[in-house]
This record gives sequence, C-alpha cells and structure tokens, in this order.
Amino acid sequence: MIYLQLFLAFFKTGLFAVGGGLATLPFLYEISDTYHWFSHGDIADMIAISESTPGAIGINMSTYAGYITGGVPGGIIATLGLGTPCVIIILVIARILKKFKDNPYVEKAFYGLRAASIAMISAAGINVAKIALFNLPAFQETGSLLQLFAWKAILLALILYFAMKKVKLHPIAFIGISALVGILFHFGGV
Repeated sequence: MIYLQLFLAFFKTGLFAVGGGLATLPFLYEISDTYHWFSHGDIADMIAISESTPGAIGINMSTYAGYITGGVPGGIIATLGLGTPCVIIILVIARILKKFKDNPYVEKAFYGLRAASIAMISAAGINVAKIALFNLPAFQETGSLLQLFAWKAILLALILYFAMKKVKLHPIAFIGISALVGILFHFGGV
C-alpha cells in the first residue's frame, strides 16, 4: 500500500510541479504534512544531497524521499512516479506543439507557466531559508530575538554568496566547502 501511495503522491508532484526540481518543494512539504514519511528538516537534507549529486534535483529528491520512506523499492517507485507524468506530457506536447507552436494561446499559456514556475521556486526558496536560517523552536521557547536567527548559517550563506560573486570556482567547490564548514560547526563546537 505504501508503494502505491508513494507512486501516486510523486505522480501528482510530477504532474503539477512546473518549473523544474525546486518547484517540487511545495509538494514535498505537502507530502510531509499529509503522510509524515519525512520531516521538513529531512527536506532540507534532501535539497543538500540532491544539489550535491549528479542529476536532476527533482528526481534526486523523489528518489531520496522514496528511499527513506520505503527503502530501495520506495526510491524506485517514487522516482517512477515523478518521472511518468513528465514523459507523458512531453510526448503529448511535442506532438501538439508541432501543429500549434505559433498559436497566440499557446504562447500566452507558456507566459503564464513561467510566472507559475517563478512563484513555486520562490515559495520553495522561502521555505528552505526558514529552515536553514531561522531557529523558530528556540525563539518560541525563549522569546529572544537572538535565538530566532541561525547566526552561523546566515554568516556562512553571506560568505558563500560573496565568494561566489568574487571567486570563479566550480559550484561543486562551494558545495564541498559548505559541507566541511557544516561538519566543523557541528563537531568542532564552532
């Protein structure tokens, strides 16, 4: 039963997550809230792992989510669930676009889809920032504004942002640096 639920949940995600991998994040949050297979913190881990491994981020996240939910078969089924609508839609659209690529309604539909993609990716970015840069449980417990912010994460994000603007390294280098700093923060008591 869990495998069918995985397939259907990720099929729906693949069907409606317009805009690429990060657009799947709102659906992952919904899956987390509905089925409780993984937490919002797990989603942040999924993003980190999916961004640092080869392949499409949405596929990587569905594989990871499926794996932590149902092992290897769960990973395969969630991945197939996410990918199946994409294949179907691409086949249908390719056939239709040959005939209607210059149609003004088709052009306007794509214009609207671009806006929807930006909205979904922005919403996902805000949710990731809330998890990564804010410590809401500590703030709710103490009421102290100093406890609200994850100062180390904010500092690391700012340093990496400016370093990426100034230093021309491959993104993998920044991912590796971030992972090392995270290890140091966690185990080094920094």
